Amino acid sequence: MVKEVKKSKAKTKISKKSKVKSSVKPEPKKIIKKPMGKQIGVVSNYFDHVKVAAIKLSGGLNVGDKIKIVGGEVDFEQDVGSMQILHEDVKKAKKGDEIGIKIKKKVRKGYKIFKA
Repeated sequence: MVKEVKKSKAKTKISKKSKVKSSVKPEPKKIIKKPMGKQIGVVSNYFDHVKVAAIKLSGGLNVGDKIKIVGGEVDFEQDVGSMQILHEDVKKAKKGDEIGIKIKKKVRKGYKIFKA
């Protein structure tokens, strides 16, 4: 004679943790973006040994103007101390000119130049 063995399933109570709802909701973080100004050019080349950027202008630029350079992890402002077109010092440059400016940080091709 064969005995049938019943397997008993142990029932365990799983207590659900009650969630405490607070009446105060956290405020969403506000991201404040500074207006960058008008884009006036793009870096077309960078010469690391002399720390000079070649910039193709899409707007006018004068010596003494403040520019903002943005791209990759770079985001900084600087004053235009001097600029050159074909190794000649100039005070003004117009749309379409390709100028050379001494830059204080390393930049790369494609970084955007804004007038601050």
